Amino acid sequence: MKIAIGQIKPTLGNIEKNIEKMVKEIKKEIGKSDVIIFPELSLTGYLLEEMVFDVAIDSVPKELLELSKEISIIFGAVELGKDLYHYNSAFYLEDGEVKHIHRKVYLPTYGMFDEGRYFRKGEKIEAFETKFGRVGILICEDAFHQSTTFLLGQDGAEVVYVLTNSPLRVGKEIVIKRTWESILLSSALTNSYYIVMANRVGVEDGVTYWGGSMAYSPLGDKLIEFSLTEEETKRIEVVRKEIIKSRFESSSIKDENLELVKKEIDRIRNR
Repeated sequence: MKIAIGQIKPTLGNIEKNIEKMVKEIKKEIGKSDVIIFPELSLTGYLLEEMVFDVAIDSVPKELLELSKEISIIFGAVELGKDLYHYNSAFYLEDGEVKHIHRKVYLPTYGMFDEGRYFRKGEKIEAFETKFGRVGILICEDAFHQSTTFLLGQDGAEVVYVLTNSPLRVGKEIVIKRTWESILLSSALTNSYYIVMANRVGVEDGVTYWGGSMAYSPLGDKLIEFSLTEEETKRIEVVRKEIIKSRFESSSIKDENLELVKKEIDRIRNR
């Protein structure tokens, strides 16, 4: 399976322009890739605040559904749920249908982040079947919680997609880049799956996003790394044999004692 990572710069609040940008990249990858992934809130931009109400969708744009008949598509958008609340969601489109929707579970509401004010949190971390195997999706802050990557591994994910809008923090080095590298590498190794991160680039309302999209194999190899400043689309290849080899060499997933985990969680919760 070949996966294209579309590192783009969405225009804040402009759905039409963002669809046009994504469609352009999708069409380039038809026949070259099996799946294409875009960043968190790629349909809308990130710092929406009150615009959340105006840009929410309750159905997927027809252009994207039609193109998903030729290539599977993962993108981020503001979802208006049937409960009439707004969610920071990631959509997986395949064969002209919405295959899965992941709603961001952990909404950062600290520092420059204020997601908890505008979005309702998701309540599920689950893998799902696609024609390219079993996969999982996380959105940015979700991946900072060990439980999410662990649960997807235990649920049989072979590939985990992480959509992000990670802003720049600068010191002597890009500290947040090193943090993401550590999270992705440890997740891939301990759960024996591929992990693919699509981050955005550009400046939005004074905030700079550092790009640097990347992917790791279940054997711990860094497969690709993107520019810190430029929009670009690159491909990686998922080799199932590497997943099998990783799971053969390490029994950490196979030997995980879920009953023990459940018991200890109950103990900690009740102490």
